[in-house]
Amino acid sequence: MATSSRTAVMTAALDLFDRQGFEATSVEQIAQAAGVSRSTFFRQFGGKDDVVFADHEVLLEMLRDYFARPHDDPWQAVRDACLKVFRHFAADPELARRRYAVVRQVPALREREIVAVFRYERLFDEYLRDALPGLDPIDAVSFAAVVTAIHNHVLRRLIRGTKRVPASVLAAALDEALRRFGVLGDTEVPADDDVVVAVFPRRMPTAEVARRLRTELPGAS
Repeated sequence: MATSSRTAVMTAALDLFDRQGFEATSVEQIAQAAGVSRSTFFRQFGGKDDVVFADHEVLLEMLRDYFARPHDDPWQAVRDACLKVFRHFAADPELARRRYAVVRQVPALREREIVAVFRYERLFDEYLRDALPGLDPIDAVSFAAVVTAIHNHVLRRLIRGTKRVPASVLAAALDEALRRFGVLGDTEVPADDDVVVAVFPRRMPTAEVARRLRTELPGAS
């Protein structure tokens, strides 16, 4: 099913959930409203709870593909991944607001939302550990948790408010997190053949120090 078709089914489902309630809405009603067959719905979504979180599955797969590509700076890659997710939801804030309203009303959906958020955090954590061998696991999980929390905070501002929240607000907040973590920006190294003095923030993870030295100094190990 094309992305536009999936979005149409999701929109129809959320509209019914909002008007009738989640429990009172059947798969047959969703399929009819979206103009698809019942079998097509089950083949694409599995169940009516799955249609609420269909975006997450698409986004997580997109981020896995993104992280599979080479990136000069793993920390920036995680930052940019957060922005990709935010821009997806910000592209249709009304749909995001309707989903949020439905999830808030159903305890089972709220629990699944928590699990979905953790999947992003775990993906960021695992990527950093793979991209930065030797990185302290505490640094990886801490950074993953911080950027995920910042993203969710800004996204909630978008969903709960009536004004547009530009991606630049999230970008600035994520850059501040990078700065506080000691991993924002490049480190300049003097171009001297014999002596090199490199200055790093004390809070910068040692694995990131090692990565930058390998990047800036040919032959460094």
